[in-house]
Amino acid sequence: MDTRIGPTILEYLGALEDAVAELANTWHPEHADYRADVYRQTMMSLSYSYFAYFHATPEHPDWAPLWNPVFTLQPNPDDIYLYSPIRGDLKYRVSGNRGTVKILSFTTQRFMSGMVDDIAQIGGHNEIDDQDIVFEPGGDFEVVFSVERPAGHAGNWAPIHPQATGMMVRLRSYDWENEIDPTLSIECLDPVPAKPRLTPDEIIARIEEMAKFPARKTRSYYRLQNGVKERVGFNVFEPVRMKGALAKQVYWPACFQLEEDEALIIETDLPERRPYWNIQLNDPYFNALEYVYRLSSLNGHTARASSDGRFRAVIALEDPGVPNWLDPAGYTEGGIYGRWFDCDTNPTPVIRRVKLAELRHHLPADTPVVTPAERADELRRRVRACQRRRRW
Repeated sequence: MDTRIGPTILEYLGALEDAVAELANTWHPEHADYRADVYRQTMMSLSYSYFAYFHATPEHPDWAPLWNPVFTLQPNPDDIYLYSPIRGDLKYRVSGNRGTVKILSFTTQRFMSGMVDDIAQIGGHNEIDDQDIVFEPGGDFEVVFSVERPAGHAGNWAPIHPQATGMMVRLRSYDWENEIDPTLSIECLDPVPAKPRLTPDEIIARIEEMAKFPARKTRSYYRLQNGVKERVGFNVFEPVRMKGALAKQVYWPACFQLEEDEALIIETDLPERRPYWNIQLNDPYFNALEYVYRLSSLNGHTARASSDGRFRAVIALEDPGVPNWLDPAGYTEGGIYGRWFDCDTNPTPVIRRVKLAELRHHLPADTPVVTPAERADELRRRVRACQRRRRW
């Protein structure tokens, strides 16, 4: 059958304007900077959507990059995310080597954010992490994923929802410089035909879905960040445990605001048992701030506790010369996301807004001085460590 292909690809990309229309739901829709940022965010989401719609199929699964320093719609800087489409009526095997990362987890679910108009359709979450998997002495492993455990299978198995459409992997690192990321493969265990050439109709349909992806994604994520600001305002944390994935994790989001001559001090107790925790800064559109070349995140390995055992971090536009500086990369407003993972307590931090010139009056007297040379070395090590992780 002959398929009419339009003379310009632009006729299939009209839905991109729906993402630009989301500018109305940003904090300052009248600002040119915000419009430019939303344009950039739209192009970022569009570029990711090619992987989502063209790279692999449930019958021929393969890993694609999900969120990372390139696709920045709220990734955890400690995580490398992978995605593969799957089908709930098929069986899959994931195998490889665990590496030495802090946490390795697998989440299967029905639909991914950005791939459906109604986020209420997303569900059917099943999750396992390395605590649920038996590994060989050298770290090799395999896990079968299926609706029911295959007859006679005595090894690692994880259930998936009958309507599952995707699998997401998190490679969560604490010590970016020294931990080794896993090596993973995914294969369908059911007989399937050879991977076919796409028809013109299939290609056009997928391009049109790509064009819808940025608006779907921004609607979902703006709603999350705007909801925090509407409920508690700026510089207040609102702890939440998400439904579905990462049931062990408690998030503590906030929206930050400061002037150029000010600093925000974040202060909290630390849980007695804290297998993993972190904190990161986001921009006003729910993107992770630059975290390769900026010190915009900390975790339990890189953070330094004060002498009284409490954690204190400082958000300031310029280096305040103290430990745990969170660099907002030129933004005076944005988001904060912290995580307590499987901790025995989940304290809620507080934020104090102070003059930058008076910062040390609000910190313990024995707070160390971080010199410019020490900060430059900290950043150099961060850049090298992050670049050596697989991100796409």
